Amino acid sequence: MSEDRQLSHAGPAVRRAATRLRDAAASHTPCLPVRDLIAGGDVAAAYAVQQIVIADRLAAGACVVGRKIGLTSPAVQRQLGVDTPDFGVLLDDMDLTGQPVPTERLLQPKAEAELAFVLGADLDGALTPATVRAAVGSVRVALEIVDSRIAGWDISYADTVADNASSGLFALGDELVEIEPREVEMSMTLNGEVVSTGTGTACLGDPLDALLWLARTAQEYGEPLRAGQVILSGALGPMVDVTGGDLVVASISVAGREVGRVDVHFTPPPVIGALR
Repeated sequence: MSEDRQLSHAGPAVRRAATRLRDAAASHTPCLPVRDLIAGGDVAAAYAVQQIVIADRLAAGACVVGRKIGLTSPAVQRQLGVDTPDFGVLLDDMDLTGQPVPTERLLQPKAEAELAFVLGADLDGALTPATVRAAVGSVRVALEIVDSRIAGWDISYADTVADNASSGLFALGDELVEIEPREVEMSMTLNGEVVSTGTGTACLGDPLDALLWLARTAQEYGEPLRAGQVILSGALGPMVDVTGGDLVVASISVAGREVGRVDVHFTPPPVIGALR
């Protein structure tokens, strides 16, 4: 959201909601929902909260590396009583590609598999399915580790938007070459057991349609998508709870043939007061 648009919605209640979420992250203690401070249907206020929280992260030295799209599943949309996705901001310190995930950085983590688009061109001006497709530089398998600062994942649409679309961390895997995103098949295992499956059509019918939605929405908010950014396009199947010691592997297949995968190991939190 542009600074002017952000400030126009940054009243006392918005600032209190941002403080509640920031304090939860800093104290590593989940907080109450923020829907008592911002109306459930006030999308602009919810995104204003998100932008205040992100602005603090940027002031502390983080950099924007992309966006994530959430609520791309019709079932989840029905659960929250909405008919539209949401988006959050990806920062450089959220990218743990090729690294173990330290569970002490997370509060209530869940993992979901999706496709990541790495943009090869800016997405602004006239936006069509063709221009969006042409702007994709590469497609990669991704695991998003979603998280919520709100206790018990007791979230409404406004809560998750304000909480940066329940973002946590992410990891990118293999590049997928010459695939049609809507035709992919996904399988995700937790410690060797299949716990989630899905297809490209589970993501708004086509992950490229999700990207088009985000490109248009980001432009409306005054922050168009830029070349080099990573876009997590939305879950291809149900998310699952994860904890320290878990190994999550997501694979992408086309017509029954695996074309790429990503794996993430969640390290146990350090033992406080362990004997030396």
